[in-house]
Amino acid sequence: MVNTEHDPSTSKLAADDFDDAESDIASEATSRTSLRSSVMAYHVENGRTYHAMSAGKYFIPNDEPELERLDLQHTLFLLTLDDELALCPKKTGAKRVLDVGTGTGVWAVDYATANPDSEVIGVDLSPVQASFVPTNCTFETDDIEKEWVYSKPFDFIFSRMLGGSLADPQGFIEQSFSKNSKLEPGGYLEMCDMILPVASDDGTLAEDSFLVRMSHMTVEAAKRFGRPIHLAPEYASMFEKAGFVDVTVKKFKWPSNIWPADKKHKNMGQWNFVSMDGGLEGLTLALFTRALGLTKEETQVFCDGARKEIRDVHIHAYWTVCIVYGKKPE
Repeated sequence: MVNTEHDPSTSKLAADDFDDAESDIASEATSRTSLRSSVMAYHVENGRTYHAMSAGKYFIPNDEPELERLDLQHTLFLLTLDDELALCPKKTGAKRVLDVGTGTGVWAVDYATANPDSEVIGVDLSPVQASFVPTNCTFETDDIEKEWVYSKPFDFIFSRMLGGSLADPQGFIEQSFSKNSKLEPGGYLEMCDMILPVASDDGTLAEDSFLVRMSHMTVEAAKRFGRPIHLAPEYASMFEKAGFVDVTVKKFKWPSNIWPADKKHKNMGQWNFVSMDGGLEGLTLALFTRALGLTKEETQVFCDGARKEIRDVHIHAYWTVCIVYGKKPE
């Protein structure tokens, strides 16, 4: 039986009061200069760079703007989870950890730093460019959809925002459970993804808005691309089908900007705004041009329209983030 824990973040958020002069918050986003060196392996498409390993499988760039967005998103997760790196019982103290789709490697580095007795391995299609890596953390460039060849067992497998990366999420979950994955009995799998489409509780987000239309287009494009992005609500049943027990689901709301009245969600909204405002093209460009046949310029029109709505504090939009974890029986 799935344990769906209540969290105040899933309750209706109260909106703060803003006058028309304050409705656009673009000026609050400070300019950011990436400190990263260029990625080691890539190909260029529509002015963005993408991974070279298993080229074409993943529609999110691996260039500096995207890497910076991922680090911003990591901070947003820390704000959401009150500085916890995960939610399952292995959120601290795991012996051996696999971070699947590690991205910039920041989660793996933080976990290894906080747990010096843990061995942490981060794996991604693109090489990790972390400036500091503790001795108990290593990174591998590999395709996780191919056969896993790890020789020693893990007691914690972690993945975050893999929606749209996996052709077969059920297969990934079953692979994590299987003997080949080396997840030991009593070990945990935790997955986190966003639920689409974007939503609003008070009718301030119109059904024909750019944000809603782009959400539906993203879901459809990912289906055509063969890498679904909308299956997070089904993860819990997938966990149980694979054999995991004590499956737990928690959901959180990420506001589109600083519109919420309460301090925590207002702060989360500011970080989410910066992440989304600068990341829309990266999240949609390859997907819309490859799967929907749009041009770069047509995609940009949607991004510009959505960006204007994200900046409007009178539109009380949010994205729901779903975290699911389960234990392999002992």
